[in-house]
Amino acid sequence: MKEKFVTVPDAVVQALEGAGNIVLFTHIHPDGDALGSLFGLADLLLASGKKVFCYLEEPVSHLYDFLPGCELANCSLDDLESFVDEASTDLVALALDCGDADRLGVHREKFLNISPFAVIDHHLSHRDFGTVRWVESSRSSTGEMVYELAMALGLEITYRAAYNLYVAICTDTGSFRYDCTGSRTLHIAAELVEKGVRPEEVGGHLFDNYSKERLKLMEFVLATMNLYESDQVAFIHVTRQMLRESGATMEDVEGFIDYPRSLRTVKIAVFLKEGKNGQVSVSMRAKGECDVAAIARGFDGGGHRNAAGFRLSNTSIETVRLQVQEKVSRVLHDQKK
Repeated sequence: MKEKFVTVPDAVVQALEGAGNIVLFTHIHPDGDALGSLFGLADLLLASGKKVFCYLEEPVSHLYDFLPGCELANCSLDDLESFVDEASTDLVALALDCGDADRLGVHREKFLNISPFAVIDHHLSHRDFGTVRWVESSRSSTGEMVYELAMALGLEITYRAAYNLYVAICTDTGSFRYDCTGSRTLHIAAELVEKGVRPEEVGGHLFDNYSKERLKLMEFVLATMNLYESDQVAFIHVTRQMLRESGATMEDVEGFIDYPRSLRTVKIAVFLKEGKNGQVSVSMRAKGECDVAAIARGFDGGGHRNAAGFRLSNTSIETVRLQVQEKVSRVLHDQKK
């Protein structure tokens, strides 16, 4: 079946073409798609003569410090304000891979005062913000959308941009395994490889570059796995005590949820992460028709049908586990009707 996509909205193209200064944002705790899209687009815009400011609330995770363009990341609010002031009206802001304004971080209200404020995102649960939007949930990744944007702008894909966009697409498609992967996704990936990207090199950085502390933490986390609903649901969790004992960081848990999800019988995997001051973050992954984004929305979260999450405060892992288990069980039972 032929895939149907919208063309890049003229308003997005015109906003970027008409501004000499561009501020790029993405969501807090950025993943590979967020960072790859950010640095990939930044490189393309810089090569076209634009001035670009890449704002991140916190430094790039060690998991992604191999990305070309990390040196562009700036966490200084003062530097951002200076850039905005100097640009005056010759300015546009663009949020990438951000499904909700709250995900812009603690200074979001200040950022949203920039106008025009454009948004490019592919989350099914997207909540509209900004003044110019391109939201397309049928896309595999924001990285895929940035490639299409580059084509609409008539920009030549540089090697650095190709590398970043390949990482963006690779990470959000589970190395091209998830059902969001379509023929257009693979065509774009092939075009990026034509630009010199080596898949084995990217794979080495993403999957063969772990620390012994991460493996120790994985041992602790996988030991917490519990199965429910005739082994169709798997829960794992990580505590701050585990982080201390392993010497790892919360960044190191990326990808852990794929292990319970990989079990033959499992349809939904849930990962509970204990934060500071009674905060618990929840990541969910699903197979097939199980819609975990709907579950996440019930907790004021969001994401995609097969990958979603949310965060709760003033609670505990056990309390959240019971709440989520009830919702997940209901989803599975409704499927049987």
